[in-house]
Amino acid sequence: MIFVYLFLSLLAAVATAEDGSRAWLRYAPVPQADNYRSHPSSIIALNSTKSSPVYTAGQELQHGIKGIFGKQLGINGTSNSRPAIIVGTVDAYRKAYGNFDEADGLEEDGFFLSTEGDNVVIVGQNERGALYGAFDYLSRLAQAKFSTVSYVSNPHAPIRWVNQWDNMDGSIERGYAGPSIFFQNGFVVTNTTRVAEYARLLASIRINGIVINNVNANVTLLSSRNMDGLGRLADAMRPYGVQLGISLNFASPQTFGGLSTFDPLDPAVDAWWANITDQIYTRVPDMAGYLVKANSEGQPGPLTYNRTLADGANMFARATKPHGGIVMFRAFVYDNHINETNWKNDRANAAVDFFKDLDGKFDDNVVVQIKYGPIDFQVREPASPLFSTLRKTNTAIELQVTQEYLGQQCHLVYLAPLWKEILEFDMKADDRPSKVKDIISGERFSRPIGGFAAVVNVGTNATWLGSHLAMSNLYAYGIMAWDPAAQSEEVLGSWIRLTFGFNRDVMDTITDMSMKSWPAYENYSGNLGIQTLTDILYTHFGPNPASQDGNGWGQWTRADSFSIGMDRTVKNGTGNAGQYSPAVAQVYENINTTPDNLLLWFHHVNYTQRLKSGKTAIQHFYDAHYEGAATAQTFVKQWESLQGKIDAERYEHVLFRQTYQAGHSLVWRDSINQFYYNLSQIPDEAKRVGNHPYRIEAEKMALSGYRTYAVNPFHTASGYTAIVTTSNSTVGTATANVTFASGTYDVAVNYYDLIGGKARYELSLNNRTIGQWTGDLEDKLGHAPSIYLDGHSATRITFRGVEVNKGDILKIVGKPDGIEPAPIDYISFLPPGVAD
Repeated sequence: MIFVYLFLSLLAAVATAEDGSRAWLRYAPVPQADNYRSHPSSIIALNSTKSSPVYTAGQELQHGIKGIFGKQLGINGTSNSRPAIIVGTVDAYRKAYGNFDEADGLEEDGFFLSTEGDNVVIVGQNERGALYGAFDYLSRLAQAKFSTVSYVSNPHAPIRWVNQWDNMDGSIERGYAGPSIFFQNGFVVTNTTRVAEYARLLASIRINGIVINNVNANVTLLSSRNMDGLGRLADAMRPYGVQLGISLNFASPQTFGGLSTFDPLDPAVDAWWANITDQIYTRVPDMAGYLVKANSEGQPGPLTYNRTLADGANMFARATKPHGGIVMFRAFVYDNHINETNWKNDRANAAVDFFKDLDGKFDDNVVVQIKYGPIDFQVREPASPLFSTLRKTNTAIELQVTQEYLGQQCHLVYLAPLWKEILEFDMKADDRPSKVKDIISGERFSRPIGGFAAVVNVGTNATWLGSHLAMSNLYAYGIMAWDPAAQSEEVLGSWIRLTFGFNRDVMDTITDMSMKSWPAYENYSGNLGIQTLTDILYTHFGPNPASQDGNGWGQWTRADSFSIGMDRTVKNGTGNAGQYSPAVAQVYENINTTPDNLLLWFHHVNYTQRLKSGKTAIQHFYDAHYEGAATAQTFVKQWESLQGKIDAERYEHVLFRQTYQAGHSLVWRDSINQFYYNLSQIPDEAKRVGNHPYRIEAEKMALSGYRTYAVNPFHTASGYTAIVTTSNSTVGTATANVTFASGTYDVAVNYYDLIGGKARYELSLNNRTIGQWTGDLEDKLGHAPSIYLDGHSATRITFRGVEVNKGDILKIVGKPDGIEPAPIDYISFLPPGVAD
């Protein structure tokens, strides 16, 4: 019997390995499940139509109860059997059981949940609300929250959408988790299984709409075959209450429809869009509506014909209104060829400049979709002043779950605290409380609709986002879109319990890592409000502060040898501070009242400017980058403490990414600090910048088959130089004598992993192999890769606990492959506890 018990335990342990596809809907057995007050004997779903979210709710309840309690419940129609879980709409419940007084408190999509009587009662204002209530009940059970409850839950705003930037060829712009689940080879996919699974995930966090294609839209989506495909996708998502929407290319009447113009005031263009819209709604009667990006980053729009943005938006509004559709019109409108020599020019002013005179001129089914800050999903921005500028226009906030500028799911960055700061920010319009969350809901300015949109970009990767921990951001987005009052750490706690279980060490460790992650990333990627100092001209992934300036994109830092930052004051600068209400503008106009974390956003200062901490701006830069990278190192050890407490598959997957982040954070730290040291010539008071006593620079080793290579940007290589093989078929060897004292070291190799090749490496001491590896991160990480030696491709591998004797011969052999010439930057010999 003991053998059988051990065998079954081992089998169960093996079975618990997970690939992340179930996300937070695992419905795993919970501790002390027997403490639940009673087990209902059946499920009563008050709608048997399979496309109904109420029918789906019954199926979900059956699945969840079986997973959590191991009990199979039958599903019935109307019944008086007790105890039961009853789920349905207000109308269906009244028809079956009589009066329902709680209905008066329900708003659209809202639900009532009660476990007080013999029955569990879940009643939605509509069918979608009933499904949300079922998911909420199951979430409570899955978190072992067995207390008796009775409450109404209503959404903060009616629009809770996600945007996918999927392309017709199956690629995803700013997607880091594999190809599209919606498109392949120019057409809508035939198999919609994965689409339905995604809709289920979205419904569980109360998302009610999804725009499935890139805002840089392809006109071929409007072909007859693809419109038929839209119907197929909508059918797959309808049982989960997730409505389909699409992005449109403004020039479609001309480039696709054969008209001579796409002028929104031309009657032929107006009629063309009305006809196309009718065709789509014939296939998708409940389509949510359209998303439009116009006159931004080279996209066509109404300004081509000297029409207003409102003229363009209202054209689509007229087409969708008979069908009950919404037009989300992006406020991301700016000129990407701005003249940098004019110090009054400022991309941050663009949204208000373009939209302020249009307030009140948009139709009631138009919603202006505003990015949370004035630039573009940076690690820190002030709330967009457009939120308080538009008083007579519906608005929605645009957030980004996919970490475009924030580590692309290869760096842990829990985003809920960032979003929370923006949503809670008081714009003080008319000196009245005007929090962003209350503006976008429509409450503050009495608008009929508004809400949330988030760019998500899930792909075919089993983890959905390419990273298990990144899924906390999708979960948090849904929860906070429903209730912005939710606290970031509490939301995180729910996600951890649902995703990883109840182990206290797991809970505490992931909470600590996640809550430290945004401050850490901000510290080593761009602080004091300078924006994320990534390469804005290429992949948006690794460091390249110089790329911000010297171009027309307007993400300028205006850094020179003496000073840094944008002067956005009214008195001397671009006037951006004056776009806010007087009470807010007064704070940002004054350097003494501007928070330090936005100092360089609003003010151009000398590197020696003293902060409120007493440090100079440049010393803060140095210190922050070291502190942020040091925090990233601790994430590895913290995660390693969870070995055996999380299934091996997910443990190894996360460990790999945390190890990568630890190495790449050092690339960021050294690159940014070296750049600003070279620019300012002001030394680091701690003498760390440019001083690396544990390194052996590859270019200083004896080389055979290798040659030196000047890396560009220069600061993305230690000593500005790396080595590459002399040809793409030559094996390179680099050797050196170890000059460090004998002892035990962690030996780290910094190298470059380019897409287009998979070089192989071998590291040895006195011909004793220490490690071998392949440059294949492009197959493992999902970030936007690089074909160059730069801050995107720079990475590190570490071999721990290596016994080293002074005088040992260090040798590294690189075998190039494809375009990858086995590039190496340096080798570090790190004593215990040293992070280079």
